[in-house]
Amino acid sequence: MPTVYFDSHLDAPRRRERLYQGDLFVYSARPSTIALTDLARELIEEAFHPLDPQHAQDSLPVEKFIEIVGPLKPRFIHHRHTKDLLRALLRDLDVDMERTFFDVPRMRVATAGGYLDAGVAYALHPHRDIWYSSPPSQLNWWLPVYPFESESSMAFHPRYWNEPVDNGSAGYNHYEWNKVGRAASAKQTKTDTRNQPKPAENLELEPDVRLVCPPGGLIVFSGAHLHSTVPNTSGRSRFSIDFRTAHEEALRANGGAPSIDRYCTGTTLFELQRASDLSPVPDEIIRIYDPNPPQDGEGLVFQPPVEARDS
Repeated sequence: MPTVYFDSHLDAPRRRERLYQGDLFVYSARPSTIALTDLARELIEEAFHPLDPQHAQDSLPVEKFIEIVGPLKPRFIHHRHTKDLLRALLRDLDVDMERTFFDVPRMRVATAGGYLDAGVAYALHPHRDIWYSSPPSQLNWWLPVYPFESESSMAFHPRYWNEPVDNGSAGYNHYEWNKVGRAASAKQTKTDTRNQPKPAENLELEPDVRLVCPPGGLIVFSGAHLHSTVPNTSGRSRFSIDFRTAHEEALRANGGAPSIDRYCTGTTLFELQRASDLSPVPDEIIRIYDPNPPQDGEGLVFQPPVEARDS
């Protein structure tokens, strides 16, 4: 079972070492994390006004809910303040800004009672992020926007930290996902038919580990952890933010957490930026993970509709 560190005194290098070994870190809400979740809450409540976003599903048809959430998510990603708030959070958590790359933070929605489990509110099956072409050194950072409980959390499945899982990642191409899969999210209303890497065997998912923290709290874990969205039985929609980082030293060494069952194509590294100056991941690092990326640049980075961005 992993060790869970609460408000740890460990510095960033030692934190990374523990995360690469499967441990989990939880931090209390602090000004830098609250600033990011406050922005998300402001945009969410503006989009759902006059309804309470956590209970909007009780009075909206699914199609209307999708119509609201679809543009809301990229509006948060591309808001003029989002990236600055994220970088302030990283500085506050002792991250080496010169040697750390990050991707844009994403807003997630997990509705209750099976109201919407596909597309813009996809309930993630058991998976490792590294099945989706992420590097083994990727770290995931997750923040709740509103209060939530175990009944609407995510679950970690620690049995599989060192145990391979038969899965469909060999059929996943990240560039194709950027071109087709992500853009099709708003069309998925009942069953999500997009090609995503899933377990191809029956898994023993219990006992699991669920972490619950207040709004603005922060959970950090390795992208190699097998984890899933808990079926939401709380009666409220859960809104959260997550983003990813990778350290340059680990990237150059193709190091990080164990990569025991990853067979995907492509890399997410085109989507990452250096925290200090927003420069891209150097080409020589990208070539370690994909020696022959598409020459036409198609699908290297997802391009949302222009009208969904903040003006």
